[in-house]
Amino acid sequence: MVKIFSFRALRPQPAEAQNIASVPYDVVSTAESRAILEKNPKSFLRVIRSEATMADDIDPADLSVYRTAQEHLDGMIAEGLFARDAEPGIYLYRVKQGGNIYTGFVANVSVDDYLENKIKRHEHTRYDKEEDRTRHIGTTGTHTGLVVLLYRDPGEIFRYVSSLVPDGEPDGVVRTDAGVVHEVFRVADPAAIAHLTALFEDVDAFYIADGHHRAKSSVNVAARRREEGTCTPEAERFMAIIFAKDRVKIHGYSRLVTDLGEYTPERFMEALRGLFEVRPYGWIDDTVFQIPPLRESEDHQHVMHMYLGGVWYELSRPVDPAYDRIAALDVSVLQKDVMEGMLGITDPRGDPRLQYLGGARPLADLMEKVDSGEFAVAFSMQPVDVGDVLSIADAGKVMPPKSTWFEPKLLSGLVLHTINE
Repeated sequence: MVKIFSFRALRPQPAEAQNIASVPYDVVSTAESRAILEKNPKSFLRVIRSEATMADDIDPADLSVYRTAQEHLDGMIAEGLFARDAEPGIYLYRVKQGGNIYTGFVANVSVDDYLENKIKRHEHTRYDKEEDRTRHIGTTGTHTGLVVLLYRDPGEIFRYVSSLVPDGEPDGVVRTDAGVVHEVFRVADPAAIAHLTALFEDVDAFYIADGHHRAKSSVNVAARRREEGTCTPEAERFMAIIFAKDRVKIHGYSRLVTDLGEYTPERFMEALRGLFEVRPYGWIDDTVFQIPPLRESEDHQHVMHMYLGGVWYELSRPVDPAYDRIAALDVSVLQKDVMEGMLGITDPRGDPRLQYLGGARPLADLMEKVDSGEFAVAFSMQPVDVGDVLSIADAGKVMPPKSTWFEPKLLSGLVLHTINE
């Protein structure tokens, strides 16, 4: 079983939620954060990207950056922009995006469950990114961002969570410039919390969908405080938003490559035909996010799409039955046979020739980048099945870089968890 815990959240006053809520720290640069803060000084970016409020030449890893984050958060509390709930609760978080509605809930989960691999990972973390959020959490004494967790629903949990959404107005609501609505509803009824907690006794594991670094950093803080003898009960837990696995959406990450190396476009196409069945679509201008396969997709078939020289192509081939689950992913095949085998891109994380475009981005964005000459070729990937993500995590394996883009994307600053008390 996995454990969930209610907590006394620090939340923005309802009238201030629209001004305070921000994108997560890792999707904007310092310069972008600075520009946002110039227009809206109340943005939560002043806490999670506090270097944007400091001198231009400040090192983002300087300890003063984390102390400034603490000062900004303390200042926002002192100004009355945030208030702490009097009693513990869980927090329903609903996102309305286009025609989709995503409903999860925010609660605390156990550091020990993470250490015991009941909270499972599918990505590697980087030490520098871990250390950044470890310092931020440790200095501010606050979990400021959400770790996104998935679970296999035994059958009743999502229905029960949905039943807790009241008919009235949310306790906090934010509408983004893109028209996405984020709503938070507090649930403080002890009986409801106890019932939800009991339902998770039948759940064997959580799976991190997004926030691997935030989760590991939270565990690091707990470990250091345990060593120091200063670990409070709240520091033994970290904040997460929890969704049933079939209540989120996965998009593929597109790949863009600056040049074809030693290949001409003609020789590149010839080499690809030795690896895949290549079918041209021609020009596509009516597909928004994803190209449908040219024919009904067969089981155990790799399918990916390429834009080169003003034309879209479908690349397909059967899956090798000898491949394990990771090697059989489309992104693994593209990396091994095309990126590395043909173009010499051996480091998919760091090679400057390779860039990624994530999420539900219009295909026109890829076409524009290639047509402009900025990139030579683009690859649009089919989404990975969420079941594959969970199975890979169960096996203790990790996905290739930039394999998944989960939706919904959540905002920061709507629910905070403090760990010093």
